[in-house]
Amino acid sequence: EKILERLEKPHKDFRLWLTTDPTDAFPLGILQKSFKVVTEPPNGLKLNLRSTWSKITEETLASCPNPAFRPVIYVLAFLHAVVQERRRFGKLGWNVPYDFNESDFRVCYALLNTYLTKQIENNDEQIPWATLRYLVGEVHYGGRVTDSYDRRILTTYMEEYFGDFLFDDSQPFFFYKDPKVQYGTPEAAANRDDYAAFIDKLPLLSGPEVFGLHSNAEIDYLTNASAALLGNLVELQPRTATGGGGATREEQVMTVAVDVFSKIPEIFDLPKLKKIIHSPSPTQVVLLQELVHWNKLLSTMTSSLKDLKRALNGEVGMSNTLEEIATALFNGKLPPSWSKLTPQTEKPLGAWMDMFLRRQQQYSAW
Repeated sequence: EKILERLEKPHKDFRLWLTTDPTDAFPLGILQKSFKVVTEPPNGLKLNLRSTWSKITEETLASCPNPAFRPVIYVLAFLHAVVQERRRFGKLGWNVPYDFNESDFRVCYALLNTYLTKQIENNDEQIPWATLRYLVGEVHYGGRVTDSYDRRILTTYMEEYFGDFLFDDSQPFFFYKDPKVQYGTPEAAANRDDYAAFIDKLPLLSGPEVFGLHSNAEIDYLTNASAALLGNLVELQPRTATGGGGATREEQVMTVAVDVFSKIPEIFDLPKLKKIIHSPSPTQVVLLQELVHWNKLLSTMTSSLKDLKRALNGEVGMSNTLEEIATALFNGKLPPSWSKLTPQTEKPLGAWMDMFLRRQQQYSAW
């Protein structure tokens, strides 16, 4: 950071690239002057498969003398894309979202190279499919899987993708096939570029049927993607008043904060309630437990809104948490620090406040 500060007239084409692990000690001055570049899996089965295949060269494919090596590696790349793309379907894809990454593919690539090379060297007639399925599906990719049902899905993929049926001339192998689209494999003897050209012919958009899911599985993903897109558009709207006479963002946030603060009731006196009840019934036990969580929500809302009003008046600094609350109030959303203390909801702030007041009335009447 000090070296950069001493640079007076750098060349117009000078750029500094820094690679780092996630750390809290990263210099803030450099971070504020930088563009953050991250590598994430492409969105889509075709793009994911193409990204994986682009890192493979003809030399690495030719390093294994086994003619089955190229199609098996293509199947492995397809499997790698499938297990990553299933995450977009949420709980319908994986019960637990697993972080499958390029290292899994690289390790399995080297593993297949070793075993298929030894098969040729030892003059074995059969490919050790059972061993390969176990090492790839149970050890490497399966090593990340913690849920028993997810492990069953991965085992099914291994049974469906890896076997002698890949080389059956009388019945060509397809990952998925319907009247509109076919996901097959190229010719075994094709070179690296032929495989890449075959991938480029695949459809850009792949439905959930390719992954073995029902066609309705995509509804939740598309709903969440649309909500995220609209939410980002709301976040990008101007935060200052344009033209004369309009209220500023801070004034609008202050108005909403004052209105919400005026509707927050007093917390329940739990020690007093426990003395009145003495020996609570099962339903009263539920009530007391609910009131503990409710009081925590009321306290959080009260304290955060007080701090927000003080920050808007310039009495204290605006922290990241207060900035999140201000942005949420300005956009008509439920602040994240509040949503953690309330049942999961997709309601906007106005509808949530109506529900909030009805819950307060219910607890009071109870």
